Amino acid sequence: MIERVRIIGIDPGLRRCGWGVIETSGNRLSYVACGTLTPSTSGDLADRLAELFAGISGLVRQFTPDEAAVEETFVNRGARSALQLGQARGVALMTPASMGIPVAENAANLVKKSVVGAGHAEKEQVQAMVKIILPLADFGRSADAADALAIAICHAHHRTHRKLLASA
Repeated sequence: MIERVRIIGIDPGLRRCGWGVIETSGNRLSYVACGTLTPSTSGDLADRLAELFAGISGLVRQFTPDEAAVEETFVNRGARSALQLGQARGVALMTPASMGIPVAENAANLVKKSVVGAGHAEKEQVQAMVKIILPLADFGRSADAADALAIAICHAHHRTHRKLLASA
């Protein structure tokens, strides 16, 4: 019997946090849902992080994923924005983990290479390939939701390899 696995991909961000849920069955991938969490920009940082936690917790309860994947972020905009993004990323990592969901991290270049075939692909290329891999995906204009689906796709492609490495 082929194992069905539900994966939530998370593209962390404090302004826009993309999420995407897929299911795998053998080599077959299917789209479940996606969207973007947009915490208030007017509250203080702690309130915004709490809002992000509540949003991700709600998604985990709603979609009951078996595994989660979060993108490792690379930021060169400045120390303050890097620190805030790191805090949002921390929430994205710990929320599913605190709910008993195994969490994997994937580098942005690995995500792009897994989905597009090139580690330095443009956002438009990622969106186009996500639409080809998951034709029912409805992410609209949300690059964050498309990125989250790409993270989930990457995790689906590499999860068996990771399990083999972990058991060795």
